[in-house]
Amino acid sequence: MQTGHSDLITEGLRVRVAAQYLPDHSDPDARHYQFVYRVVLINEGDRWAKLLRRHWIITDAHNRMEEVRGPGVIGEYPELAPGDSFEYMSGCPLPTAWGTIEGIYTFKREDGSTFDARIGRCFLAPTAAPITQI
Repeated sequence: MQTGHSDLITEGLRVRVAAQYLPDHSDPDARHYQFVYRVVLINEGDRWAKLLRRHWIITDAHNRMEEVRGPGVIGEYPELAPGDSFEYMSGCPLPTAWGTIEGIYTFKREDGSTFDARIGRCFLAPTAAPITQI
């Protein structure tokens, strides 16, 4: 079954993303479509990692892109030892009925090195599977 969700592993860090349309918070006549997305980060590797920053690329149905960069996520900088996980939810408005989100999270290792964990393309669409299915 095609869910529209994403699930990628980079250097032992699994990033799962699922989005869901919020019709009660949307106004199609005003070209406002509201989505909520859920992110689950799981350290499946054998090394500690701390999330430093995010870079999202949001593309609407007219192929207009918006980039969102910033420190941490929802005001936090989760530290993930092997086997740890972190989950959060956030929102994304669009001027079209569907679009996509994808990007990277930059993590730091104990030795000070950094790496970018890919956030796979996730579909923002009214027909996407519920966000509970990740």
